[in-house]
Amino acid sequence: MRLDYPANVKIIRVPCSGKVDVLHLLRAIQKGADGAYVVGCLEGTCHYNEGNFRARERVNHVRMLLEEIGIEGDRVRMYNLSSGEGPTFAAYAKEMTEHIKALGPNRLNDKATVKN
Repeated sequence: MRLDYPANVKIIRVPCSGKVDVLHLLRAIQKGADGAYVVGCLEGTCHYNEGNFRARERVNHVRMLLEEIGIEGDRVRMYNLSSGEGPTFAAYAKEMTEHIKALGPNRLNDKATVKN
């Protein structure tokens, strides 16, 4: 099955959403990404027991940190679905892309303010 999702979505595979760290999400925003989202297993079905719960906590923490520095926390989100829901994954990608377009560009995207 070929999934149709926006070309601007970059997929980074990890063994478990619980491996996504706060620093990964913050670094993406710092480097100029307009948004980032984590897709994890359905709650209660994580092969690693609680990885998706850890991921949700981290996403919520990043949202709070972004709000504290004046950036919309909603630029970072978490979605849950099973591995067999490819079309739902594509729908989430489209939803997130439209949401980020509505928010506008990340103000850190000004290359003069971003340091490598």
